[in-house]
Amino acid sequence: MAEIVIGIDLGTTNSVVATVQGGTPTIIPNRAGYRITPSVVAMARNGKRLVGALARRQAVTNAERTVVAVKRVMGRRWSSKALQEVLPRMPYTIVAGPHDDIRIALGDVQYSPPEISAMVLTELRLDAEAFLGEPVSKAVITCPAYFNDSQRNATKDAGRIAGLDVIRIINEPTSAALAYGFGRAQQEKQVAVFDLGGGTFDFTVLHMFKGVFEVEATGGDSLLGGEDFDARIIDWLAEPFLAKHGIDLRKDKMALQRLRDAAEKAKCELSSLKNVEINLPFISATQRSGPLHLQTSLTRELLETMTEELVDRCLKVCERVMAEAKVHPGALGDVLLVGGQTRMPRIQAAVKNLFGRDPSKNVNPDEAVALGAAIQGSMLLHEDSEMLLLDVTPHSLGIAIAGGFF
Repeated sequence: MAEIVIGIDLGTTNSVVATVQGGTPTIIPNRAGYRITPSVVAMARNGKRLVGALARRQAVTNAERTVVAVKRVMGRRWSSKALQEVLPRMPYTIVAGPHDDIRIALGDVQYSPPEISAMVLTELRLDAEAFLGEPVSKAVITCPAYFNDSQRNATKDAGRIAGLDVIRIINEPTSAALAYGFGRAQQEKQVAVFDLGGGTFDFTVLHMFKGVFEVEATGGDSLLGGEDFDARIIDWLAEPFLAKHGIDLRKDKMALQRLRDAAEKAKCELSSLKNVEINLPFISATQRSGPLHLQTSLTRELLETMTEELVDRCLKVCERVMAEAKVHPGALGDVLLVGGQTRMPRIQAAVKNLFGRDPSKNVNPDEAVALGAAIQGSMLLHEDSEMLLLDVTPHSLGIAIAGGFF
């Protein structure tokens, strides 16, 4: 019996698991029948642990004990500037751990970020076992190309806690390129992967030739993603409410979770519509005026104006990486869009403008990364594989010498 390896895209917002069956990479649906599992963990009032869609559904009524976007705090130090930026946006409680690390308080128990991620991974492993009908122990897990060593180790730890033998951590854009190149391995081309997910942004240039995938340059921003687009909408909703009623909804955990949900929903709808209504009845109350409602409408144009700076940050990373790889935008064979946030028309237009061509529609932005991880797992098991992957480290490697020099 051939050993089974699963590929896991452990995302900020959603996670996906896949495997290679009979030579074909396949997405494994979860036990509820969906192909995507929300990366959400919650502790219900009765002490029961909820993961995925069940946890997400009760997030508003149980905001303080529902953990979303834990990937943003993976492997970060309590004293780091990046963490302090993220803290006010989280509806749950994050506290300092014993070694300048962080802990997430759920009820009376404190968990480390890898332990929370492990709960999501355990759920995915159980889904895979239910689908395949046998135990699964080996996995390839993806992480953003720009994750540093401590973030990668935290991801590995999460896999170990979930009972998985993590045979490889692979960069998400590279993984998506593997899914794209599957079955096209004999063509020679240079491809770029523009990966904008829920919490992170990566841009990678690869060269594909005769089954060899060589990464030429990679870059990114591990604090730039769909969450930041949502945050702009949250502020846009909360500021006028604060000015009018003197109440900051972002300080109320339940209201903040409702704002987060409404912002994400509005953003997604504006990918296909020009205008959406946002209606949040009973969002707050005062003794004097009784219940307060929030009702407004948001246009696609306004959303694009609000998030212009975020789109520019993405494009700056692309330009930097292409300069490093000495690649001209016009020389690329294909530009792949990966990650749910790339469905935003403004992003697609910006990519088209930068590269002078329409982005490729050959990969599913939500599923490509997990499929690529499954392909990589299959390659590691079968030595005679026709595909080879040569990746790069996104950060400088060096030795510290006397005087603190690098």
